[in-house]
Amino acid sequence: MHFFSDNATPVCPPVMAAIAAADRADHGYDGDGWSARLDGAFSDLFGVPVKAMWVASGTAANSIALACLCPPYGGIIAHEEAHVAVDECGAPGFFTHGASLMTLPGEGAKLSPDAVRERLRAIRPDVHQIPARAISITNATEYGLVYTPDEVAALGDVAKDHGLGLHMDGARFANAVAHLGCHPSDVTGRAGVDVLSFGCVKNGGMVGEALVFFGAQAEARAAEAARWRKRSGHLLSKGRYLAAQILALLEDDLWLANARAANAAAQALAAGAGTRLMQPVEANELFLRLTAEEAASLRAQGFDFHDWGEGAARIVTNWSQDAAGVAPLADALRKLG
Repeated sequence: MHFFSDNATPVCPPVMAAIAAADRADHGYDGDGWSARLDGAFSDLFGVPVKAMWVASGTAANSIALACLCPPYGGIIAHEEAHVAVDECGAPGFFTHGASLMTLPGEGAKLSPDAVRERLRAIRPDVHQIPARAISITNATEYGLVYTPDEVAALGDVAKDHGLGLHMDGARFANAVAHLGCHPSDVTGRAGVDVLSFGCVKNGGMVGEALVFFGAQAEARAAEAARWRKRSGHLLSKGRYLAAQILALLEDDLWLANARAANAAAQALAAGAGTRLMQPVEANELFLRLTAEEAASLRAQGFDFHDWGEGAARIVTNWSQDAAGVAPLADALRKLG
């Protein structure tokens, strides 16, 4: 019973089948027929013309996106617990050739428009301070909370008012949209997002994520991202295998079906966890209060999960689980009292 991370899940069968179907000669890099279809597939998904491309990893997707929005002398406003701030080994600074992260606190790992405005007001407009050039948010957040369309739009307004780019780390974007039940454009392009890192691996893919660019500058930024991808060593010679996976997830809304399954499994566990929950469960992550003895007891029963500091744990569900499949853990949590 694995709940350590949705990075470790199996590949969903349609994605594996798509990899096999792509296993024939075609053009190299991103010149193949599968890669050529990404713009159209994502434009259909979001209901507006977009530019899309595959990238080898989530860290590369986030960092290339930010490099397209922020110059080396600029700053990127992000939550202090954002993945780009604490889990990417300084990759945004590496890819941007020196841009700084300007981190802020916020409940549930969310940025608030007021906190961002206050931070911006504190920056003097002279050459001695770092000017903010981008905002980066995560949806769903590092604590499994979901930005609503209105919340994203409010940050989009701040970005527009101050001439900043808005990036969304969507490693669990599918889970966020599944929770909201909204059109995917409502929390991206329509809300002011300039570039989305569209997560695939956590949602049934084998390897590879997507970058999706919105708005009037989409084509120019995508062209710049393509150069960053090459320069950083992420232009894979057989990119069709990544593109084929992404297209398989988009077909017949498999990406949403997978996310709904993971979210439903998380809700079943939330019912078993009761008052142990440290945050509302809105996507596929649960944060629980557990003593060391209780954690050891659960592990002895065959459940694995991530310790989240002293006295707490993170449990992550995935596309291959459902409410019935996670029932043993839900029952075990209930029995802890």
